[in-house]
Formats: sequence, C-alpha cells, structure tokens
Amino acid sequence: MTTPAERARRGKAARRRVPRSAHASWLASVDRADPVAVLERQGRDRLTELLPVRHGRMAASPFAFLRGAAAVMAADLASHPHTGLAVQLCGDAHLLNFGVYASPERTPVFDLDDFDETFRGPFEWDVKRLAASVAVAARENGHPETRVHRAALEAVAAYRHTMRRLARLGELAVWHERIDTERLLPLVRSARQRGRADASLTRARRRTSLQPLGRLTEVVDGRRRIVHDPPLLEPAGASDSAALRKIFSDYRSTLTDERRLLLDRYRFVDTARKAVGVGSVGTRCFVVLLAGRDAEDLLFLQIKEARASVLEAHLPPGPFVHPGRRVVAGQRLLQAAGDVFLGWMTGPQGRAYYWRQLRDTLGCADVAGMTPGELLAYARLCGIALARAHARSGDRLAIAGYLGGADTFEHAVAEFALAYAAQTAADHAALGRAIAAGVVAAAPGI
Repeated sequence: MTTPAERARRGKAARRRVPRSAHASWLASVDRADPVAVLERQGRDRLTELLPVRHGRMAASPFAFLRGAAAVMAADLASHPHTGLAVQLCGDAHLLNFGVYASPERTPVFDLDDFDETFRGPFEWDVKRLAASVAVAARENGHPETRVHRAALEAVAAYRHTMRRLARLGELAVWHERIDTERLLPLVRSARQRGRADASLTRARRRTSLQPLGRLTEVVDGRRRIVHDPPLLEPAGASDSAALRKIFSDYRSTLTDERRLLLDRYRFVDTARKAVGVGSVGTRCFVVLLAGRDAEDLLFLQIKEARASVLEAHLPPGPFVHPGRRVVAGQRLLQAAGDVFLGWMTGPQGRAYYWRQLRDTLGCADVAGMTPGELLAYARLCGIALARAHARSGDRLAIAGYLGGADTFEHAVAEFALAYAAQTAADHAALGRAIAAGVVAAAPGI
C-alpha cells in the first residue's frame, strides 16, 4: 500500500505531464466539430416531437446553451492534455446542477444533484465546466469583467482549499463529510446575502417530495391524476403504462431489502410522459404517481432514460455496461446522502432507465438574479461541494499534491473559464443562426 507521501508525490509528478499553468489555454482545434451538428447527432434517437423544445430552451441564452451542450464541452476538454488523476466525474458540473436536497433522514444538504453524464475521468474536467458556467452566468448577469474573473477564480480556489483540507482527514471522515444547511450561512459573507440565504433555506426545509402535488396533480372523478400539459407533460398511453407496470419489478430488484419493503407499501395510481431539463429534453422520461397509506399519502417517482455518457467517447471504458446502473452507481458514490428509491432497469426495446424520486431537490439557486457578491458566494459553495464529491471517489492526496499550496491552478482555470465563456457565446449564436435559417426547429418559451 502506498504511503500518503507517495500519493502526494504522484500528484506532483502529474505536473510534468500537464503543468498547472497549462490549464489556462483554450484554443479550438482546427477540426473542432460544429456544435450544432453535435446537437443534431444527439437528437437522432430522441423523441422527434420534443427536439424543438430542447433547441428552444438552449437558444434562450448562452447559459442555457451551456447547460444543454455537455457533449460539446466534453469533446473540447478531450482535445487538450489532461492530468490522468481520475475521479468519478459528475460530467455536467454547471452551477444549476447543484442544490439543496433531502437526505434519507429528511435533513437538507447541499450537493451535486444531476448525474446523467457521470463517468470516471480527469478531475479537472468537472472543475473547468463549473468555472466556465460561473463565467457565462456572470457575464449574462451583466457583471463587470473583473467580477466575472473573481467569481470563476473563487469557485476553483474553494475546490483547491477543500481538497487540501480533506487530504489531511481519515477515510471515514471524508466519506461522511457533508454540507448540512446549517454550515451554509457562515460561507456567505455579507449580512444581506446571509438574510436571503437564510430565507431560502427556511423555505427548503418546509418542502417535501409532495411539493409538486398541487401543480402536477388534479382530482378527476374522485381520484387523483397527473395533470396533462402537452407537450411537456402528457398521458403515457396504454402501452407505456403497461410496460412501466411490467418493468416495475425489475427496478424493485435493484433496491436493498428494506427499501423494497418500503416501496411495496405503495400502489400505482397514474403515470405520464414528462420533458425534463435542457440537455435531457427528447430522452424518454416518465413520472409515476404512487399512493401509500391513503389517497393523500403520495409519492412521485421519475423514470428517466439513461444513455451513454457524453464522456465515454473520450475516455477508457467504465465498469458498467448498463447506462442506468452507471448513473445510479455514480450518484451513490458522489452524493453524501442518496435517494432511497434510486434504482435501474431495462425497458422496452432494450432501452436503459433509472428510477429516482421526483422533486427530492428542495432548493435550486436563482443564478440569473444573483448580484456579483451572491454569485461569488454561490460559486465558492459549489467548488466546496465538488471537491467533497471528488475526494470520495478519487485519490484526494494525489489531487491535493497536484494542486499544491500556491494559487497557480485557480488562476489558470479562471483564464480558461473566461475564454470558454466567449466560445459558448459564439456557439449559442451559431445555434441562433441555424434556427433563423430553418436548419434547426425550435419552440421558444416552452
């Protein structure tokens, strides 16, 4: 077994392959794929009628484009040398894929909350995507360029400081590390920001997974049903409903014994097809409404199609053949406290799916409304959460050794973030031109 010093030296040795200052560079390769073509390729096996919704959502702003363009950025990151210091990547670590969600004990915690693209790869890919999202959001909010740079810098600095702190802790201490909401307020510096954060956390504590009940359900002929809101929320249809009931037992088998017992106390009430997110629009996704003790004891589950991660084309094969199992395993590894109903199975036509609670996320940041100070504080918090997740899944001592005690890495990645924010704006404009020319169909405002 290698010693802590040897692990740290392994990280420092990676600087010879990729100096920390080298992360500052972003230059599109001469054979860079057209970003619109990348999106069109992704849509070939998606639900055709929902693709205009996806394109319309991505066309709304550069930040919305970045959210949906994980495949574009994955190819861009892969075109440059990497450290080889592998972790379980989120794969899509932008600002809105962090949030406050409920632990199994219903304690609000702050963490990553999207894992569709999770895969094992170089730690800096997640860090760069986070920093780029900070820069894009800050520019979109009209912040001065100095504040744009500072926010991206703080996100990466928080990551480095947290990784170095965790490198000094024992294995169980790192494994049980979590960001409880009580720890959030000290991270917010101004009294005004603390007041807003405290109010948001108070609202989050009052929410449960039944929160969507009023908006997503209605009573029809004395029975509760999912509201239909085409094209975003539509009846699943007889064949899909029958298939979901049939594969329910396969999903059930991926849960632990005590969670199967809990799930068995619920019964099917209704199901519908749902369009979710930005980048995921067009993939097959359903919501299932279950009832427990009585008609008011409800549980929403989401069944989402799992595909190959956008990272897989650029990295060595992973241990999981089943994409749904990859997502579930990645989420269980990265999150400090997981969803008790997280599971996977194979559906009709051999498509892979995973199941989870719908709306177990209790709070999501209003990035578009943040002041420079608020965005900086939130970016710092995301950097802390990302380092915690990476420390569980990778060699934190090697990564800490690579990062070192100087601020070289964060300054380099902040420079990359500014350059990639400009690239994102150009790619967003290219999508707008394709829509205007009729090459790509878009449904704005949905």
